Amino acid sequence: MLRGLRWVTGWFALAGAVVALLVGVMTTVSVIGRAFFLSPIQGDVELTQLGIALSISLCLPWCQLKSANIIVDFFTQRAPVRVQRWLDAFGALMIAVMCALLSWRTAAGAIGVRESFEATMILDLPMWWAYASLAPGLALAAFIALIQAGLHATGRPISLLEGNAA
Repeated sequence: MLRGLRWVTGWFALAGAVVALLVGVMTTVSVIGRAFFLSPIQGDVELTQLGIALSISLCLPWCQLKSANIIVDFFTQRAPVRVQRWLDAFGALMIAVMCALLSWRTAAGAIGVRESFEATMILDLPMWWAYASLAPGLALAAFIALIQAGLHATGRPISLLEGNAA
């Protein structure tokens, strides 16, 4: 199961990187078009907003899997290992709750926005696409954080999940 989880998060991160790269290329082309030809890409700001939001949500699970979030341990670095482990478990649990709530609310928002036929102003793209595309990455990040909370709480090495140890 852990190998499959690493595989899925890897593909999510790769997809997020591709989306970010495409947004960067589109922005460059739009800026050049605006500067030299007075013809930017229509809806470039809308596409940038949607693309970067999607990219971030797709990369979050990989970041969580690799324990790459910022940790401020100034006050706890001299605490006993057991205390640190429980604080890490609590932090991972809070991230899991936050990502799960965000996933749930973006999915619910997608349904609401779809029912109201809301669309972007310039390109008239259905807004529910943007909402719906965020939910899977957030849900996967929540699932990974939940597993990490369990690993921290039981004292098992977090590297089991990261793939650094078997």
